[in-house]
Amino acid sequence: MFSGFESRTVTGDPADRSSVFVRHGGQGPPVLLLHGHPRTSATWHRVAPQLVRHGYTVVCPDLRGYGRSRGPEPTADHTGYSKRAVAKDMLAVMRSLGHHRFRVVGHDRGSYVALRLALDHPEAVAQVTLIDCLPISEHLSRITARFATRWWHWFFFAQPDIPERVINADPDSWYHGDPRSMGQENHDEWRAAVRNPQVVRAMLEDYRAGLTLDRQHEEDDRQAGVRLRCPTQILWSLQDDLEDLYGDPLRIWRDWAPDLRGHGIDSGHHVAEQAPDALVASLAAFFATGA
Repeated sequence: MFSGFESRTVTGDPADRSSVFVRHGGQGPPVLLLHGHPRTSATWHRVAPQLVRHGYTVVCPDLRGYGRSRGPEPTADHTGYSKRAVAKDMLAVMRSLGHHRFRVVGHDRGSYVALRLALDHPEAVAQVTLIDCLPISEHLSRITARFATRWWHWFFFAQPDIPERVINADPDSWYHGDPRSMGQENHDEWRAAVRNPQVVRAMLEDYRAGLTLDRQHEEDDRQAGVRLRCPTQILWSLQDDLEDLYGDPLRIWRDWAPDLRGHGIDSGHHVAEQAPDALVASLAAFFATGA
């Protein structure tokens, strides 16, 4: 995986002993790729090299606490795992590599980090692509029995202690990774991560912050009239349930992004692994509009 890429660990705030593992490679305009739950940066192994061939510098970090990145000890208010905190990690990573303005692509939980990064640091984000994403507050304002049944894991993961005990008892059974679809090296890296109780705790803190601090930050932004300033692309997996639950996701996103476009991709949820060529084509076409 990631032939020609370098890897390093970027140390964060000494006070919280955080660090970010990152892969990076290529030459040209920088692109930051942010993975989702429960993946690591290795999920981009079929996408990142193609973007390099398209002429981009590609940066793939493990999110705070995921994979080989480490976050602070969890606290009762979940501050250390808020998307605001993780977005600051990503900004620090890009600056450490010499990139002060860049494109961002986020999938699943990484899309919430990408959204927060673009909202909080508009001077740094030239374009943003969000995959399989609605703002957390938009999901929660539309809760139905159907949503709660399909997305029950959001509310289970938010419970104290119980999900750790359930998942760590047999992580291989909880997370169903397939080395044939994921790629063997990606699968092996992911499997090592989810078998680490420290990683599992951090991933759950991500969700706990989501239903509390992250929701509040989004609602504060809406009340203050804060919107995305950069060109925004929304992509969604047609074999997943976002469109099934809400219809056209762009209808909801228009309240957040004045410069908006997007479409569905014929894929399951893990589009970077299952439909990398279609994803790269969409990204390259969108990036070209900002050249």
